[in-house]
Amino acid sequence: MGDSSPSSPQQEATLQRVPPLPVIDLSKPRYDQGTYVGRAKHFFETANPVNIFVSRKKLEDAVRLVKQYKNNEAPPGTTEQQLWHAKRLYDSAYHPETGEKMFLIGRMSSQVPMNMTIVGCMMTFYRTPAAVVFWQWMNQSFNAIVNYTNRSGDEIIAARQIAVPYIAATTTATLTALGLNQVVSKRLPPLVGRFVPFAAVVAANGINIPLIRQRELKYGIPVLDDDDNRVGTSKRAAQKGIAQVFFSRVTMAMPAMVVPPFIMNTMERRGVFQRMPWMNAPMQICLVGLCLVFATPLCCAIFPQRSSISVSQLEPDLRDSLRRTSLQLKTVYFNKGL
Repeated sequence: MGDSSPSSPQQEATLQRVPPLPVIDLSKPRYDQGTYVGRAKHFFETANPVNIFVSRKKLEDAVRLVKQYKNNEAPPGTTEQQLWHAKRLYDSAYHPETGEKMFLIGRMSSQVPMNMTIVGCMMTFYRTPAAVVFWQWMNQSFNAIVNYTNRSGDEIIAARQIAVPYIAATTTATLTALGLNQVVSKRLPPLVGRFVPFAAVVAANGINIPLIRQRELKYGIPVLDDDDNRVGTSKRAAQKGIAQVFFSRVTMAMPAMVVPPFIMNTMERRGVFQRMPWMNAPMQICLVGLCLVFATPLCCAIFPQRSSISVSQLEPDLRDSLRRTSLQLKTVYFNKGL
């Protein structure tokens, strides 16, 4: 016969002291994505450079806890703070759709340290053709890694889809920088030359983003109703999403590539770098990094990740179809990408 003795008073008291698991939705961000402040808080957490130093064991523990909670198997006594912390680590290192661990330098948390180094050097060594070619190549190589790492999980990106935008963006950025350097050196003040890398970055983004997402422009992207039901595919939604991404990336680069030139030019005129030439590159990199720490999350948050478009702005065939089948539907939603 089995032991069917009742629990002791001590055991019952212990069970009563264990608080119930919090009820939260780990499929969504912690903060309200319908407000700019909520989106900014979200990106301040996911783009935090500290995340890249989290050990493999801690990442694995975070993944385990998130999966346990979703399967109603989380350890008793798990707090809401522990769950959100685990989700933050999970979101920072794993692809949201495939669940695969992302390449380290392609993660959002690597944006600030990688960009501050590349952009800082690009803005320091901009006067010789060899330096321009090398750092523009480095910048576009990093962009290619970021684009591949953050690709859509339900679509296989062929090597050609990465190679063509990569080559086109690198060529455009390099030619823009070299051409403007020639003009500036002959006709314009030295300060203007410090803005040449920014012009090259804008030109490269104008080529790179539409090319890397050309399939979306050709075939459209899924659009959803208020309940996340797919109601069609729209090229105009793709155009709007790509335009928002382009604007966010240019705005993100602007503080780091516009503010430091004024400071560096002032220091150069006062002879600081003549007395201490070794300070040039470190100072530039630090200034760029300081700007990027704030610009990266604040500019990623300009537009909601779940963007929207009015039904009246959709393609005529999709618009007319929705008006026949969903009379109350005025707005549809889509993932704009990063």
